[in-house]
Amino acid sequence: MLDLNVYNKLNPEKGKLLITEPFLEGDYFQRAVILLCEHNEEGSFGFVLNNYVDIGLNHFEDIPEFDTKISTGGPVSTKNLYYIHTLGDKLKGSIQVHKNLYAGGDFEQLKTLMATGLVKRNEVRFFLGYSGWVEKQLEGELKHNSWLVSDISSVEEIMNVDYENIWNDYMERQGGKYKAFAHFPKNPELN
Repeated sequence: MLDLNVYNKLNPEKGKLLITEPFLEGDYFQRAVILLCEHNEEGSFGFVLNNYVDIGLNHFEDIPEFDTKISTGGPVSTKNLYYIHTLGDKLKGSIQVHKNLYAGGDFEQLKTLMATGLVKRNEVRFFLGYSGWVEKQLEGELKHNSWLVSDISSVEEIMNVDYENIWNDYMERQGGKYKAFAHFPKNPELN
């Protein structure tokens, strides 16, 4: 009999990915890949990379036209816009999440860079809301096999808003039974 649980070899930390187990349901986390932007004794937060909303940046006032998709970052503060980027020191106040990958920073400065064409599509990603866990909550969910922790294969993949198969690809890269999980139908009754 196939063991359908996920088991972690890595600990969660800033700059790692959380991959949901194949049968987790819900609007935000079904087959989600989450970039962890912080993980410490007080809690964790990150952004869902592969769940998009049907609105563009033009929905928001004072944001220059910019060709991109907006992701649903998670169920917390869903009316707020957040972003990750590869701009590093070009954007004051940025927090490094991973090598060449940053979160936040001076939003007014980012809008100026966007308006003057100094930011490319693959250099910034936007999210409505974020995913958050209070102290010890994520560890508890990991013990219940809800998430698989993974290293980032490439920052380019993380920044690509057109990368539709990120969950399948990262699940498959775990090898072994996880390769099979990557091809399971969302609804096992359809198999």
